[in-house]
Amino acid sequence: MRLEVDQLAFGYPGRAVGRDVSFALEAGEVLCWLGPNGGGKTTLFRTILGLLEPQGGHVRVDGQRITGWTRSRRARTFGYVPQAQLGAFPFTVHEMVLMGRTAHLGLVATPTHHDHQVAGDALRTLGIDHLRDRPYTEISGGERQLTLIARALAQEPQILVMDEPTANLDYGNRVRVLGHIQGLGARGIAVMLSTHDPDQAFLCADRAALLHGGRLAALGAPTEVITPSALRTLYGVEVDVVTIPLADGRTSRVCVPSLSRTDATTP
Repeated sequence: MRLEVDQLAFGYPGRAVGRDVSFALEAGEVLCWLGPNGGGKTTLFRTILGLLEPQGGHVRVDGQRITGWTRSRRARTFGYVPQAQLGAFPFTVHEMVLMGRTAHLGLVATPTHHDHQVAGDALRTLGIDHLRDRPYTEISGGERQLTLIARALAQEPQILVMDEPTANLDYGNRVRVLGHIQGLGARGIAVMLSTHDPDQAFLCADRAALLHGGRLAALGAPTEVITPSALRTLYGVEVDVVTIPLADGRTSRVCVPSLSRTDATTP
């Protein structure tokens, strides 16, 4: 499964947000998007998913434009993890995750034993099976985020789009989710996620993309794209990118911001 985005322009009726964005995402690849608040990442994702009409350009899957695809066909291809939201109805966590199976059911069909099993497997994968009977509206923001990720896994998509999937998570769950994202890529799922933490791109992504002013500023291996000058341009802060040794003999890169060199007046 190959996703191609060609000269995409995106935004809302009467307001452009970004344009001229082109890239491809291969099966099994993890692509991490970085950019400041209000820079257009969520709008870009929603346009690729077909939730917003493109203002120009095309989105293709395996060479075929997705314009005109039915909702069910999109749902069988794309999984979407939005930023955690408080639900309006007190569905249980298991019921929320089971909703991910609707893409595989007929219009009036009811979930089968297999569907319940897939939902249960997703809960166990994310380590939240103990929440299965809790109302979604009564769990923490981090637990809601994990529930939304489990719902997307239960959907069994070929392309998974995740909008800040580690937002509201504590440190341990952030690390676990990043490990799951890396594992999804290893299983052949194409994964696209956004984050405000460039270290996450170093940890789990094959490539990083920088969105600045609604345009694709850079795309490539995280070690090539995430540089002090690029982070200064994106966020208006001074950051050192350093290489550290790991206990197993490997090395990793991390970003170390300098508070004394930060311009507090930069938005």
